[in-house]
Amino acid sequence: MKQTIKLYELKKIQSEFPKKKINSSKDAADFIRQFYQDDIEIFESSFILLLNQSNTTVGYAKISQGGITGTVVDPRIVAKYAVESLSPYVILAHNHPSGNLKASEADKTITDKIKNGLKLLDIKLLDHIILTRESYYSLADEGDM
Repeated sequence: MKQTIKLYELKKIQSEFPKKKINSSKDAADFIRQFYQDDIEIFESSFILLLNQSNTTVGYAKISQGGITGTVVDPRIVAKYAVESLSPYVILAHNHPSGNLKASEADKTITDKIKNGLKLLDIKLLDHIILTRESYYSLADEGDM
C-alpha cells in the first residue's frame, strides 16, 4: 500500500481574535496598544498587525522583544507570518519606552528593508507605528516610508 505524504495543507482556522476594520493610523495604534501592558514604558518590543484585503484584522504577532533602548526586528519573521496568514497587508509597530516619538535612522532603515522585502511577495507594508503610552507616530502619515 502506497502512503501519501502531505507537504502542506491550507485550512482556515476559526479563532477568537477580534476583527476590526483599520481605516487610519490612529485605528491601528489604538488596536495594537492592547498588546502592551505596563511594559510599554519598560522595554522595547515589536508587533505586526496582519490585515486582509478589506483592511480587517486577521491576526498579530509579537516579533521581537529587546531592552530599554532597542530591539532587533528580523524581516524574515515578518514575512513568515504574512505569508502563513495569506495577508496582503501588514502594519509594523514598536514602542519607545523613553516616550520619545521621533523615528530613529534604525527605525527608518528597518521599515525600508521590510517594505522592500514584502513587496517581492506582493505584500504591502502599510505603516510603521511608534507607540508611547499616550501617543503614537506614523511613519506613513509623516512621509517617512
